Amino acid sequence: MSTIIELSIFPTDKGESVSEYVARVVGIIERSGLAYQVNPMGTCIEGEWPEAWKVVDRCFTVLQQDCDRIYCTVKADYRKNRSDGLRGKVESVRSKA
Repeated sequence: MSTIIELSIFPTDKGESVSEYVARVVGIIERSGLAYQVNPMGTCIEGEWPEAWKVVDRCFTVLQQDCDRIYCTVKADYRKNRSDGLRGKVESVRSKA
């Protein structure tokens, strides 16, 4: 089984550029050991639901330590009997284009 979570999370009280905070979140995701892809508007994470959701929670908790306002969107796609969905979903679309 596989859950792909697309996460966009950043503080809104730290000025115009928040890449330092986004990099902090991406580091948390990277250290989780789960498969992930960074894109211009967020990051996709793939894993079992409990593990993937723990990563989302950890990202929020870390930003909460020094950010007074945080914007976060989360989308999730769960599918039984799927593996390597991050790559597979993209390849499926590209093969039909």
